[in-house]
Amino acid sequence: MHRYSPDSGRPQGSAHNAHPGVIIAQITDTHVGFEPEAGENEFNFVRFRNVLGHLLSQPVQPDLLILSGDLTDNGSAECYARIRDLMNDCPIPYEIIPGNHDSRDVMLEVFPECPTADGFAQFALELGEGEERLRLLCLDSFEPGRHGGAFCEVRAAWLTKELEAHPDTPTVLFIHHPPVVSSIEWMDPKPHEPWMLRFRDAVRGHSQILSIQAGHLHRPLHSVVEGIPISVTPAVAPAVALDLRPMDTDVADHRPIVDAEPPFYSLHIWRNSTFVSHFQPVGQWQTLARFEEHIKPMMKGLFAEREE
Repeated sequence: MHRYSPDSGRPQGSAHNAHPGVIIAQITDTHVGFEPEAGENEFNFVRFRNVLGHLLSQPVQPDLLILSGDLTDNGSAECYARIRDLMNDCPIPYEIIPGNHDSRDVMLEVFPECPTADGFAQFALELGEGEERLRLLCLDSFEPGRHGGAFCEVRAAWLTKELEAHPDTPTVLFIHHPPVVSSIEWMDPKPHEPWMLRFRDAVRGHSQILSIQAGHLHRPLHSVVEGIPISVTPAVAPAVALDLRPMDTDVADHRPIVDAEPPFYSLHIWRNSTFVSHFQPVGQWQTLARFEEHIKPMMKGLFAEREE
């Protein structure tokens, strides 16, 4: 099991006086290689580079970055190598899990340091100390040749074992496929697919699970699984259009299915026994206010309220 120090990724001299807790960044669904001839000028790769650059420009850096699946669009070694070259310059420790567009075998060849359990790219991590100790369980929902998720008995047994071994440690799960139905029909699993039922059985009753974090859907989503909050981080690659109409696969009805919305990343924060998630779009827009002299009275008033 990996352990990361709580300040491993943070620059010294931060303007924040209070300890910001444990911070985990999540980038998902980069889909590098959708345009295989474009190389580093590929639309998705440029978006990935911009997202990573925006994340690294933040004044408080995360302790860990999770790349939560669909790193590539076609599972090719060339695309994984391009991602690895980009990540070589990343000062934040990072971990990866596969999605349905990946190849587990090729991914592990290019990233041999990725931990595994029973042949799957899933593993446990720990961050923080004392009351801010946080356990991460990163899960493998990849199944060769399948667009939807998978979670076999072997993977479920590993998850159950890990949860039962640490019943009192706050825990967050990362998985590529969200085990919920979004009502975007062409992206959805059936409500009672065996892998989803198996996943639900594995997490049921484990009150130490603070949250489940996923990708795959290419747009933000919040739901609950067995009483556990689940969030989906929007993709780096273009977004899945929000259209809740039923789909007849025999009728091409010209509905939008993919939109060039901004790419995103998320920051998950564990602090003072509270887990929160922020979802950050990346793009160009005007800043309308900054903390300047004329803003000081408002800020002082806001902070004074906390003392009442």
